[in-house]
Amino acid sequence: MIIILFSCITIVVITISYGIINLFKKEINKDAKKVLKINISLFIFVMTTAIMFLIPNTVEAATKGNITSDNGLGYLAAALSTGIASLGSGYAVASTGASAIGAISEEPKILGKTLIFVGLAEGIAIYGLIISLMILSKL
Repeated sequence: MIIILFSCITIVVITISYGIINLFKKEINKDAKKVLKINISLFIFVMTTAIMFLIPNTVEAATKGNITSDNGLGYLAAALSTGIASLGSGYAVASTGASAIGAISEEPKILGKTLIFVGLAEGIAIYGLIISLMILSKL
């Protein structure tokens, strides 16, 4: 656990220091995006590994009282369904909303059609919330 924590802190410190160095150089470094992508990839890998090792301990710790390990995983599933659906909905609304504004500026008559597309994108988050409520009702 300490190794994972140390790895995460090291990756974050390297990323911040690299950003500060490039800020004071006043010239755009072409390799900056590549280095930041590598750092973010490593950070995501380390955090995923940490979560995989910590979930069994968290679920086991939750068994004290009336919560079983199945309930712990159910709560985790409910949280993930809402969170991932919200992230997907945010991405969809961002892309369709920007396109809708561009289309409306060229042709104001298609306002209703574009609102339908943006509303469908917002529906993704509602579906995730409904699934989350269904999971929680079974626990």
